[in-house]
Parts: sequence; C-alpha cells; structure tokens
Amino acid sequence: MASSRHYPGTQAVRRALALLQAFDDTQPERGLRDLARVAGLNKTTTFRLLSALEGEGLVSKSAGGETYRLGPAAITLGARAMRSNTLYAASRAELETLAAQTGETATLEILVGADTLILDEMRGQFLIGATPEIGTRWPAHTTSTGKAILAHLPPRAAQEVLPRDLEARTKKSISNRVRFFSELERIKKLGYSTAVEELEEGFVAVGAPVLDHTGSVVAAISVGGPKARFTRERITKLATLVKGGAARVSERMGYRGG
Repeated sequence: MASSRHYPGTQAVRRALALLQAFDDTQPERGLRDLARVAGLNKTTTFRLLSALEGEGLVSKSAGGETYRLGPAAITLGARAMRSNTLYAASRAELETLAAQTGETATLEILVGADTLILDEMRGQFLIGATPEIGTRWPAHTTSTGKAILAHLPPRAAQEVLPRDLEARTKKSISNRVRFFSELERIKKLGYSTAVEELEEGFVAVGAPVLDHTGSVVAAISVGGPKARFTRERITKLATLVKGGAARVSERMGYRGG
C-alpha cells in the first residue's frame, strides 16, 4: 500500500495541521514569523496556509492583526470531539434533567487554560434565560463552573492556571487573588459554587465539580439564568440539585469517593 505521504494534497494538510498544533494553553497567540519557525515552514507558505485556515474560521487574527489564534470553527470541532467521549455521555442525561427540573439552562464545562469552555448545554423552558453556545469560553474566575473546578484542583495548580491580574468583568467580579483563593476554600467545603453577576450584570449561575475515577476534577456542570429568578432561597435549592447531578456524573466517570 502506498504511503499516505504520496497522496495528492497530503503535504498541505500536514503543514496546516502543524500550524494548528502550534497553538497551546501557554501560547494561545502567535505571530507569523513564530508560526513559520515552529511549523518548519517559510513565511510565504505559512501566510498562504493561515489565510486558508482563516477563511474557514479555524484561525483568527487578533484585533491588531499582528498575531493569530485558534478560531471559532476549531473550538467547535474540539467541542464536537469532546461530546463523543465518556464525559459527554456521562453528563448528557443529567443536563437534560437539570434543565427540566429547574427550567434554567444547564451546561457542562471544562477548564482550558485560564478559561472555561462550554462542551454541552441544554436550554431551559423560560423565554428569558441564559443562551450559552457550545464552544464559548469565559474567564474561569468569573464563572460558577470555573470556580468549582479551580476549588478542586491542587492549590499550586490553581495558582499557576490563573493570570497574575484577574480581569474584573463586572463590579462584582473578584479581581483580588487573595480574596479569590479564600473563596475557593469556601467553595470546596460547600461542594458547590455561585457566580452572582461576576461574569455579566444580571446573570447568576450555580455550579458543582465533576470528578473522575482518580478523584481528580475534570469538569463542572451548572445552571444559570437571570438574577430575578435566582433568589437566595432558590440558589440553595438549585445547589442541591446541581450537586446531586454532578455527583451522579462523577459516579458514571468512575468516582467512588465520599
């Protein structure tokens, strides 16, 4: 059988993949010269391939046009791949149940660098509610899912994941690192987290961590919606439901802890 290297177009595909694989959590953005160096290509070829990838939404340019990063199509493809794995299968039924029980939108999210990425979501029944999209990323320290995951990481790992300067997306965002890590300790004891207008004014979410067979946190699930429906009393009830859902997902992932 002929090697795949001999098929027409194989070299271009390999080169394009090398460019996509050059982006990672430590360097989510790279310039043209840097990408050419990492992929082992000349600048002309690199630019031509990047232009084609940009046209398909697999990469996008920064606001200044000096650097590139993975585009929305790449994130969507990654989310589709994740939905086919065990985590997706283990959580889908729980998201459907939470959405039905609460009427709110339920999501499954993972940590990607310092952000949370929505892998799956189930819309609630209310006309006014959260409308997340699969593949959307938000700063982890402003989301209930991000806080739930970070609280269950080893302290040093959480410290290394977060940027030195925490972005204040709203007046209620926790941008002080000392205060934020104190919040994580409280979340770990409670077993659930809240984000009350920390990501966006008027939006509230309740999240809980999902653990795998080793007891390591791998994701979080949440329900979220407008502040008007998320009273203090209801948040307590929602927390019980979300914690129960996350516990059942964890069991399906092989977790057998307390």
